[in-house]
Amino acid sequence: MSLFDFEFEDPADEEGLNDLIAAYEDQGPSAYFDSTTLEDIATFYFEHGRYEEALGAIDRLLESQPFSSDAWMRRGILLNNLGRHEEALDAYERALELNPTDTETLVNRGITLDILNRSDEALIAYEEALRFDPLNDEALFNQGVTLERADRLHEAIAAFERCAEMNPEHGEVWYELGYCYDRAGMDEQSLACYDRHLDLDPYSHDAWYNRGIVLNRIGRYQDAIDSYDMSIAIRDDFASAYYNRGNALANMGQLDEAIESYLKVLELEGGDAATYYNIALAYEEQEAYETAAFYFEQALAEDDTYAEAWYGYGCCLDALERFEDALNAFNRALALRPGTLEFHYARADCEYNLGRLDAALASYRYVVEADPTNREAWLDYAETLYEAQRVEEALVAYRKALSLKPDCAGAYFQQAKALFALGRSDESIRSLKIAFRLDPAKLEEFRAAYPDLYRDAQIRRQLGLDKRS
Repeated sequence: MSLFDFEFEDPADEEGLNDLIAAYEDQGPSAYFDSTTLEDIATFYFEHGRYEEALGAIDRLLESQPFSSDAWMRRGILLNNLGRHEEALDAYERALELNPTDTETLVNRGITLDILNRSDEALIAYEEALRFDPLNDEALFNQGVTLERADRLHEAIAAFERCAEMNPEHGEVWYELGYCYDRAGMDEQSLACYDRHLDLDPYSHDAWYNRGIVLNRIGRYQDAIDSYDMSIAIRDDFASAYYNRGNALANMGQLDEAIESYLKVLELEGGDAATYYNIALAYEEQEAYETAAFYFEQALAEDDTYAEAWYGYGCCLDALERFEDALNAFNRALALRPGTLEFHYARADCEYNLGRLDAALASYRYVVEADPTNREAWLDYAETLYEAQRVEEALVAYRKALSLKPDCAGAYFQQAKALFALGRSDESIRSLKIAFRLDPAKLEEFRAAYPDLYRDAQIRRQLGLDKRS
């Protein structure tokens, strides 16, 4: 629906009107045209978006009928369409001086005030219109629009609900109500309103699109894709629909199709950091690290402050064993978002891969101090301490990891190494036994990692290995 409630009346004879317009334009401002003819001429120009010419016709009408409140209101509408909002308000004031109870003028005045971000005054205008006509659905609708723009969502919902009650066939109110419910996190109500809007206007690509957003958010990915497809069928250059369609496909694990959808966004809109980033993520999930790194680079070329892209780029480089480059990428990510634990953890792994144990320990320590419940980080920290020959500290870290997950076979297995190194063989044997009981596959790992211990008769007897075989 237009922002402007008032509509000029349709002239009856289109062919005759064309002749009339030609005569009006040929004869110039000195020629006489009666008020009805000038209204028809203004209507023609208005409906063809020729607002300046329409304004000229209305001004000629006002020369002969300066006390026509209707003509002043029309003048206000035209000025509003021309972006001359303050002048529009003056025209509405003139109309209201002549007809103070005209609800159409009050509503249009409210719309203009809202455009000027004078929402409190706009709401007063709508309330005044509703005082004269409590069932005025357009006053309720525009009251809702103003409240929505002011982020007064629940009040907006109340206004739109009253409007829908007054006029259930008012298509736009169902759209706006769906949007407000969406923003308020009332997903099922939002979907019901978008569906009602689409019953009235099945070719509303925006409604199909917004419906897809809600469906994607609640995990109904295939329904979301179907909704985006309807939006695209109506408007095939709708880049945002392709983008969010790609997100839904990615959520379903249909990564090739998601990439195709993202590439369509690039075709329609050119380079875009977020789209390049999502393409990179899809390739990274497919373990196509070279291609993923390329698209992360494209994202960073568009926006070198994109911390998540630096992180993703670093992860790909790390997977490609380009550890120095990966470390630089993680450092760039951390420079942009210093407190992100995920970035610190990735940097720690990279520093470990580079053999920089002291640096890795500092990074792992940052992670476990900030998030003491991160079991994986405690295990990595313990392993690095062990390799740095800080065995007592490693043992403390292993025990912390086990306190978080007492049935972790890997932690028991790794802890046994530290206990052996400290000469605490009985405790080490107990730790290994628990590891083997929790995960029999650890026995083969023990055979490969410690062949001498595996062949030691005493160790075999303590572990009961001969009985196993």
